Amino acid sequence: MDTESVEISVVMPCLNEAETIVACIEEAFTSLQKQNAAGEVIVADNGSTDGSQVLAAQAGARVVRVERRGYGHALKAGIEAARGKYIIMGDADGSYDFGELTHFMNLLHKGCDLVMGCRLPRGGGSIEPGAMPWKHRWIGNPLLSGLGRLFFKAPVDDFHCGLRAFRREAILSLGLCAGGMEFASEMVVKARLASLKIGQVPVTLRLDGRSRPSHLRSWRDGWRHLRFMLLYSPNWLFLVPGVLFTILGGLGFFILLPGPLRVGEVTFDLNSLLVSSVSLILGFQTLAFALFVKTYAANTGLLPGPKPHLIKLIEGRSVEWGIGVGLLFILGGLACLAKAMLAWHAVDFGPLPYQDSLRTVITSVTGLTLGVQTIFSGFVLAILGLER
Repeated sequence: MDTESVEISVVMPCLNEAETIVACIEEAFTSLQKQNAAGEVIVADNGSTDGSQVLAAQAGARVVRVERRGYGHALKAGIEAARGKYIIMGDADGSYDFGELTHFMNLLHKGCDLVMGCRLPRGGGSIEPGAMPWKHRWIGNPLLSGLGRLFFKAPVDDFHCGLRAFRREAILSLGLCAGGMEFASEMVVKARLASLKIGQVPVTLRLDGRSRPSHLRSWRDGWRHLRFMLLYSPNWLFLVPGVLFTILGGLGFFILLPGPLRVGEVTFDLNSLLVSSVSLILGFQTLAFALFVKTYAANTGLLPGPKPHLIKLIEGRSVEWGIGVGLLFILGGLACLAKAMLAWHAVDFGPLPYQDSLRTVITSVTGLTLGVQTIFSGFVLAILGLER
């Protein structure tokens, strides 16, 4: 078929789907005919040993052999080999109805770059009895999709629906690289970060036609989705925890610095001051990690958009800023240490009342630690900003 004549490519990843592959291909071709659209069906075979490749070719599909194992690798190869302007992707296990192609194409023709299917009732979708394990339906999918909406403000109710459609050129421009199941999240996340127009249509998840277990590994693949979303959301991974640690630690530190605090029957004293100090230091370091990641992402184009104001402020002078601010912390810490040493000298270096002495020493160590962290953080930022 001439490349110019192909409007829609239906891409199906496949690994030992001999029981269902033919029915899926026939369903896709029937849908293309009803649309009166010039199209093709591509089966991205990931090393099937049950004859799926032969059955797919006999059913009229173009088979693309993919050596590297993984859901993402298979789909990437299928998308790259596709000749259509638009691509419909869906699993080859019979769980998705390729007859729903019309709804996706309507939104693509209206200007959407990516159209997601939604199996969850929240987005108008439906799940046939037994089609999805309860832990996926009530825990995994709602939780991960909810985090995806929170982290990236994506207008998507079902991040992991395997039936979706998109403009081939738009998705190829995202540089998708995940090789496993997290490819499903990567497509949505990067499309949102690139400000692509995203639509959604309700779909029905059917009971698949396989007699073997699913390739999906719930906990492993769920963790890979979550890890991917966290790596692309430094604000939630570093900034938010860093702010919380810093605020809570700072408040506790300055409230307890003058002396013990009694609340009802509970007394907060030196142990609480030490915990607050550690929280303050952890928060400060986590905020530094956020700055490192944002600087790296801004300089490499990993996360699109304008550079944060703080990065612009210190850009090119991070070493000087780090040394300047760090020395202020260190001087404060040395002053407290000198005070502690004078108090010790006053008793001929004998025993000290721990209430006053430990407060001074904890303050000194906190200031010295923050100062050293700040100075080295300035050098790290300078390294991240080196010309490459």
